[in-house]
This record gives sequence, structure tokens and C-alpha cells, in this order.
Amino acid sequence: MSKSNWIKLLLSILFIGCLFDMPYGYFQIVRTIGMVGFIWLFNIDNEKDEKYVWIASAILINPIIKIPLGRELWNIIDVIWVIIFIYTTIKNKSK
Repeated sequence: MSKSNWIKLLLSILFIGCLFDMPYGYFQIVRTIGMVGFIWLFNIDNEKDEKYVWIASAILINPIIKIPLGRELWNIIDVIWVIIFIYTTIKNKSK
């Protein structure tokens, strides 16, 4: 499994964890790890279209300037990220 797939798997697990009732500290850790993971994906990914998704996601999830979207919207975004990870992994594997 490639490095990008490991990062996507780790982030998927973290984002799925956000769907449950977790302490606030968990979400702070997810923001930090998520931002680092998205920046890492941006740097190692070769697909130009995916690079835009990774950098936009890093900006959205950054722990420094928090974007208050509400719990429901963040849960939707978490699910969308997991779907994107699955899609890009399958797409890149078929090449």
C-alpha cells in the first residue's frame, strides 16, 4: 500500500470517529492531524485535480483559523472526505 493510501486510511478512521459523540479534544487533534495529512497528500499526489481538493481541505480543516460550520455540516463534510478517499484510492489503483 502506498503512502498516500495509508494517509487516506488514517484520515478516514479519524473522520468516521468524528461522527460519534467524542470529547472536544478529539476534534482538535483531528483538525491538526487532518491539516498535516491533507498537506502531505498535496505534496505527494501527482493528480492536478486532486491537489486542489487536498489544499482546499487543508485550509478548511486548519486548527489556527477555525471555520464554524456546525456539527451537522462538519459531519457531512467528514463523510464526503471519506468518499473522496475511497474514490481516489480506487481511481489511482486502476491506473
